[in-house]
Amino acid sequence: MLRTVTIAAEQWPLKTPFRISRGIRTVAEVVTVKIQQDDACGRGEGAVTPRYGESVEAMLEQLRSIEGALREGITRDDLRRLLPAGSARNAADCALWDLEAVLDDSPSGLSALSPIPTALTIGIDTPEAMGAKARALRGAAIVKVKVDGELCEERLRAIRAEVPGSRLIVDANEAWTMDLVERMQPVLADLAVEFLEQPLPAANDAALEGFEPLVPICADESCHTTADLARLRPRYGMVNIKLDKTGGLTEALDLAAGARAIGMDVMVGCMISTSLSIAPAFHVAVQADCADLDGPLWLTEDRPGGVRLSEGGIMLPPEAGFWG
Repeated sequence: MLRTVTIAAEQWPLKTPFRISRGIRTVAEVVTVKIQQDDACGRGEGAVTPRYGESVEAMLEQLRSIEGALREGITRDDLRRLLPAGSARNAADCALWDLEAVLDDSPSGLSALSPIPTALTIGIDTPEAMGAKARALRGAAIVKVKVDGELCEERLRAIRAEVPGSRLIVDANEAWTMDLVERMQPVLADLAVEFLEQPLPAANDAALEGFEPLVPICADESCHTTADLARLRPRYGMVNIKLDKTGGLTEALDLAAGARAIGMDVMVGCMISTSLSIAPAFHVAVQADCADLDGPLWLTEDRPGGVRLSEGGIMLPPEAGFWG
């Protein structure tokens, strides 16, 4: 068995530029893996995530280091031993899942895909501007609010007033202190916030041990793989699973099962990416308590046949044959 492997970097323009720690971002950068065996082809995508020290060059180097092994037919278990968790391994793992499904001439054996509500995100702005953005989302099933350490209550109250019937989740993106976490608890409870995502920097989240929040706290940047669960359980009630953190669907499914087994709730998220990243994540999201898979909605265009958003923030799965 000899396979043809194609590894490539791609850029996908964003609808609206946004600020990151290293400047203004105008494109989403992804790396793709395509594995061809006879007439069967499997595809996978990993989003470049600078937060975790990733770059296009580093991801390409990782994938080229295993290109020969991919050609020779390594398994997904082999892959976990060859590459660390991260976006590069995600691209290869998902390509192997896709190839297996095509070779078997059957779906991947995972749960059937049905439409799911996805969070629609409001970025950081003035309370007035964020309230206006929320007004445009009125009727959405789930609204996710990005906040930093400033004007948190004002921003959240402006948004909740515009989306009284939506599930509301708050993502602090590691920007809060423990003092702010404690002070915001009554506000979060009063506004019926469903959960608070990653309030403290991942390196400092030991401060959450023993804290009893009024609103559940979800680990995002603190949670990557199943190996993290024992450390996270005394600090969080929920984990945000992203395939670019787990290093693929294989580990993501293990992480979801492991979290459930110790009584933690499960969220499935994504980076800004095309539907080629979202399709594998969809298989975990249909089992999750909350999904945040709006990554392709930030792009000016997406891959043909990918996910689609319908009324009320309901995400439709990809067309048959798109992936898996």
